Amino acid sequence: MRIATITNWAYGATVCLTIASGVAMLMASSAESVERQAVEQRYVFDQLTEEVEVDAWALSDLARLYVIKQDPAVAEEYRQKAETMVRIEHRLQKLKDSGASEEELALLHEGLQVADALQDEQQSAIASAGRGQQPQAIELLYGERYENELEQVQNQLDHFRQMLDRRTDAAIDDATVKSRGLRTLSEVMVGLTALMFLFVLGFILKRRVLRPVVRLSDVVNRLASQDYGVEAPDYRQIDEIGDMAQAIRIFRENGLARQRLEKERDADWAIRELLARMTQRLQGCESIEDVLNVARLFAPSIAPGIAGRIWLLEHDPWQMRCVAEWLDPQGDADPFHPDQCWAVRRGQSHPPVNGEPDIACYHLPDSSAPHALCVPLIAQGEAIGLLSFQNLTPEMAPSRAYLELMAEALGLALANQRLRDALLEKALFDPLTGLRNRHHLEDALRTQMNQAMHSGTPLSCLMIDIDYFKAINDRLGHDAGDQVIKSVAAIVQRAVSDKGMAFRYGGEEFLALLPGADEETAFTCASEIHAAVHNLTLRYELSEIGPVDVSIGIASYPQHAQGDNLLRAADVALYRAKELGRSRIVSFGMLEESRIIPRPV
Repeated sequence: MRIATITNWAYGATVCLTIASGVAMLMASSAESVERQAVEQRYVFDQLTEEVEVDAWALSDLARLYVIKQDPAVAEEYRQKAETMVRIEHRLQKLKDSGASEEELALLHEGLQVADALQDEQQSAIASAGRGQQPQAIELLYGERYENELEQVQNQLDHFRQMLDRRTDAAIDDATVKSRGLRTLSEVMVGLTALMFLFVLGFILKRRVLRPVVRLSDVVNRLASQDYGVEAPDYRQIDEIGDMAQAIRIFRENGLARQRLEKERDADWAIRELLARMTQRLQGCESIEDVLNVARLFAPSIAPGIAGRIWLLEHDPWQMRCVAEWLDPQGDADPFHPDQCWAVRRGQSHPPVNGEPDIACYHLPDSSAPHALCVPLIAQGEAIGLLSFQNLTPEMAPSRAYLELMAEALGLALANQRLRDALLEKALFDPLTGLRNRHHLEDALRTQMNQAMHSGTPLSCLMIDIDYFKAINDRLGHDAGDQVIKSVAAIVQRAVSDKGMAFRYGGEEFLALLPGADEETAFTCASEIHAAVHNLTLRYELSEIGPVDVSIGIASYPQHAQGDNLLRAADVALYRAKELGRSRIVSFGMLEESRIIPRPV
């Protein structure tokens, strides 16, 4: 119940008790008035009856005196006294109904009748004395009958006064009892009014106002200091205090919600900063392995407690291969066909909405599928890989948008690295043969030469040229020439794959660097290449290309050249081999000895 309602009820009860107390006081005052009226009535009746009694005796005495003396003055006095008595009787007649009982009125009436009868007898005696019948008049006024009547008047009036006294005393006692009772009732009501006022005052101020206000004040102070962990008092009563408590609870809930939103916002900013930092690091990566290392480092911080893997799409064979993982994801990291992942099929993250039933990707273990998320790595509208997450729960997972942003950044970085690798391959490798090109040769030669000079180990160079290659192009066309070049390049690559590096130096020229190989070892490798090429059997469409031979020049460090002169020495040796008739191997050391190298058989 509201405090205002309690106050109104208390005010109403106080007013009612006050009114009742006032009514009781009025009733007590009325009882006192009845008591006073009874006393006044008795006084009036006593006074008038006493006057009647005295006048009756006075008239009797005057009548007897006149009969004896026959003095006219006495007769006049008698007449005046009789008129006075008549007026008194008239007053008694008017007062006889003022609270007197029937018995009292009967006694008073009988007494007045006897007094009137005595007065008639007195007037008869006075009249007889006036006619000279004095003895008869004396007999009448001094007779026994007259004495009895006079005594009867006195007795009747005395009896009347006694009854009046008894009734008056009873009325006074009754009025006194009522007055005391009503006064007591009034005092009790006044006391109840005071108690109710004190009770209401104490109840409202102490229990319903003071205590709740003190508690609410403490809660408000703590909430003002942003201590939203404080428990708001649960006042369920429907009053102003209850409204205040409800408002404080709502304020606390709003504060908790705001605090939670601030924490989420701070977490979002932290994740955004991590994503921005990861993107910056990805921009500085120079290889796919660098990208994967960045992903392994940042992914556990962006998505805490969530295991994941990165899969890359390979074209030969057509499969998804795991290249990185973190936080020990469930299941094996075996390659799988891209069609086994719905995210790769759809080109969108899968499942699309958390918590709703959807088909699981086939490459995921059954135990982790309900809490997994697959995000395709898209570059230029094509899927180049997959980012898969496990142990994904609403409490632990960040926003899906951040996971998709991470996948977008990784996809772009991997695509850039692939493009960079492709551009690098085109810049450093010959597209026809797959061998390193002349641009790559400069860096490789400088590196190998520095290593040889620093370690003191030998370094050999083979300069290889296809004999009469122009005749093949002129006779069969450039496609046939390209086939010859690719076949010879394959032989050179196989011969030096374990020993060094092979390059396409020019149109039909090749070069091989053999770190750690002296002149003799280089000659053995050159012989292997020469024999393999000589034994080639090539056809272009329906025509035989014919026998193919190569001329090879050899130069070695430090026997034949120093620094950049190694290629020049090998080129001189090759030129000498062509002068000698081609299809042979010539070493720069042989030229210095002026020896002629016979053509290999």
